[in-house]
Amino acid sequence: MSVLIREITTADQFPLYDAIPNWFTVEWALHVEAVDGGLGGFRLVKERVAEPFIKTYCDGGPTNWVAEFDISRWGIFLAADGDRSVGGAAVAVDSPVYPLDRFQRKDLAALWDIRVHPGHRGCGIGSLLFDHAADWARRHGFGQLGLETSSVNVPACRFYAHKGCELGAIHRYGYAGVPQAAHEAMLLWYFDL
Repeated sequence: MSVLIREITTADQFPLYDAIPNWFTVEWALHVEAVDGGLGGFRLVKERVAEPFIKTYCDGGPTNWVAEFDISRWGIFLAADGDRSVGGAAVAVDSPVYPLDRFQRKDLAALWDIRVHPGHRGCGIGSLLFDHAADWARRHGFGQLGLETSSVNVPACRFYAHKGCELGAIHRYGYAGVPQAAHEAMLLWYFDL
């Protein structure tokens, strides 16, 4: 397999990214335990879920994002093996996306999305995409990359930790307004560029 990563910038290329499935199987979750009512911090405990399930992110991709955000300054990358799209990543800047909308930091870019086709997971494509996204953010003058994931995405958490990201915040009720995800905790990760 020979994977090449390229930046895509025009709407006619967005469907190539949109077509990459964005789901994973949940078999384990990180349960947040408050230590001393939270005064002693929080502890994440890995637990097997009672019934494994498929978690799907339904935001589509850049075709949908362009209706909600100005993505003209974003870095949007496509990983391809020949003519087959096998992964994608998007770095959001100057947009009201989490965690950018909360912190108003000019030195923070957000890894808004990273996905690898299920048939190509475990082949290093995610690592290539992460490195490419981080390099793009660094070249564009950002000092840190922020990203958000859920406590049920244990493989992503392990991946981010392996890549050198640090868990910067645990928001136990971050998805409280989203009924299907209200039981999940929001985890914010940071990567120094």
